[in-house]
Amino acid sequence: MIRKIIKIDENKCDGCGACVNACHEGAIGLVNGKAKLLRDDYCDGLGDCLPSCHTGAITFEEREALPYDEAAVLSNMAKKNSNNCSNGGCPGSQSKVINHHIGCPSSNSKKIEIETDNNQNFEEGVLKSKLQQWPVQIKLVPINAPYFENSNLLIAADCTAFAYGNFHNEFIKNRITLIGCPKLDSGDYEEKLTAIIKNNNIKSLTIVRMEVPCCGGIERAAVNALKNSGKFIPWQVITISIDGKKLDI
Repeated sequence: MIRKIIKIDENKCDGCGACVNACHEGAIGLVNGKAKLLRDDYCDGLGDCLPSCHTGAITFEEREALPYDEAAVLSNMAKKNSNNCSNGGCPGSQSKVINHHIGCPSSNSKKIEIETDNNQNFEEGVLKSKLQQWPVQIKLVPINAPYFENSNLLIAADCTAFAYGNFHNEFIKNRITLIGCPKLDSGDYEEKLTAIIKNNNIKSLTIVRMEVPCCGGIERAAVNALKNSGKFIPWQVITISIDGKKLDI
């Protein structure tokens, strides 16, 4: 039958994954870093995915396509929700921008922001998170996520945030954060970090590692990625001691 259905221009798609999250029918997936219409009969033609696409890669077209199959969609979504996040369906790996703000004055829950002398922001006496995006694991983050553009990039060993008490305010604040453990994670980060730096307009790079020798892996991967990208941007390496101090090395 001839019907209205979405069309995805892979040349415009940057692989951010926003349309995948917006499609409630599971019709869209990421294939080789690009959004793709997986099945015609999963697309209802209503276009919930269109507003989510910041590059304009998604449009409508009328063409020969299978009719929308609601029963198949419901069955597929039920299967995806019960498969323990396999095949990339895990909500924990979906790309998101995090906006921290004070609650609306009309809200029942009152939120108060206090700026202290040491530049720590609190809401109701609790230290506020400075994280700007999700996911943060190097292995999960999309290479072309939109939040990388014009960003200051932080690449940190995951133990550093536990060892250094002021990590959010001093390192995460105003940066896009990537974390990993070169000793526990399989494979090397260098190739993916190279692609992230090369394919995005990164303004600066901060590398935070622990003093232990195994943490040298994340520093080497980040420094080599910067070299391999062919870009010249400001960068620094900061080392944290196991008792939570910054070391001048």
